[in-house]
Amino acid sequence: MPFYHKLGKIPHKRHIQFRKEDGSLYYEQLFGTIGFDGMSTNSYHEYRPTMVKEIRKQYSIAPKVAKENNIKSYRFRGFQVAPENDYLQSRKVVLTNSDCNIILAAPKESTKEYFYKNTDADEVIFIHKGTGKLRTMLGNLDFKYGDYLVIPRGIIYKLDFDTEDNRLFIVESYRPVYTPKRYRNWFGQLLEHSPFCERDIRRPEELETHNEKGDFIINVKKQDEIIEMVYATHPFDVVGYDGYNYPYAFSIHDFEPITGRIHQPPPVHQTFETDAFVICSFVPRLYDYHPEAIPAPYNHSNIDSDEVLYYVDGDFMSRNDIAPGHISLHPAGIPHGPHPGAAERSIGETVTEELAVMVDTFKPLKVTEEAMKIADEDYYKSWLE
Repeated sequence: MPFYHKLGKIPHKRHIQFRKEDGSLYYEQLFGTIGFDGMSTNSYHEYRPTMVKEIRKQYSIAPKVAKENNIKSYRFRGFQVAPENDYLQSRKVVLTNSDCNIILAAPKESTKEYFYKNTDADEVIFIHKGTGKLRTMLGNLDFKYGDYLVIPRGIIYKLDFDTEDNRLFIVESYRPVYTPKRYRNWFGQLLEHSPFCERDIRRPEELETHNEKGDFIINVKKQDEIIEMVYATHPFDVVGYDGYNYPYAFSIHDFEPITGRIHQPPPVHQTFETDAFVICSFVPRLYDYHPEAIPAPYNHSNIDSDEVLYYVDGDFMSRNDIAPGHISLHPAGIPHGPHPGAAERSIGETVTEELAVMVDTFKPLKVTEEAMKIADEDYYKSWLE
């Protein structure tokens, strides 16, 4: 995150004595990334955050790749992924490379029996269906339809859902997730031309502090395996913290679209970035207003990146036969563009109500076995007239 946040009680200096009412010390933890160069948070705990009692089962969740080298355009019907009770079991990797995993999930139940920590990757969880609360060691965030939940690697968390009807689109990033650098000044402040600002970013304001000993299961993801670890104290024992490394929420509905007289390129929709891929938000907006404008996008060649579009709601003007929960994959190496009739239909239109999330990766994506279960094998022919 590009700005400072403080929650709970902390001492006036880092790395000094900070005592409880009984005179004993709170336990300080520096929670940082990229060694000591990246964003970090100093948190203060009731107990040592290092007390592991037992390491139990360990099992692989590595995605099974069906197509290693893919140049075929696909449509995947995401809502065909069956709901499952358990949150971790519900997560199905559909596309993968060495930089990220793209995941669909339809969990029915809250995470009650365990906590979860992803040590491999930052997570960006888009809430397509469902409401509830993200509970973390650094505070809680309410979520609803259209929210992005950005959870830095190493954050211990739970997801509490209000109902069983939940649909999530998740991007796991092996690189840190940032706001786009072209939207920020050299101090990190979001600039006037940015499509969102700090007021739109929701930080944790509710700190849940527990002071309990016992057996607390944390399922830790490390190198594509889940390792069940038992800690001696409740992981939500933080009494306060400050810094730049914490979970936050941003609603796609707060993204302010950038429009022009003629069709604007995809980077105007950019919402998050890493050095390996970007995430963009397509939101309701005015169409191009040049008198001879063609609002539908022009054909373009994916030479350097794979393009993934997750369709959330509304009519997507460049595609035919697209429904909520569908995913299109347009791989690097071949051109793609509007479906037959889409450009003609768009002429004279003034607004679009489309809502979608796009992921553009700079390395090719591999198609998994889970993706092939929900794949439209004939999608690549959909441009034939």
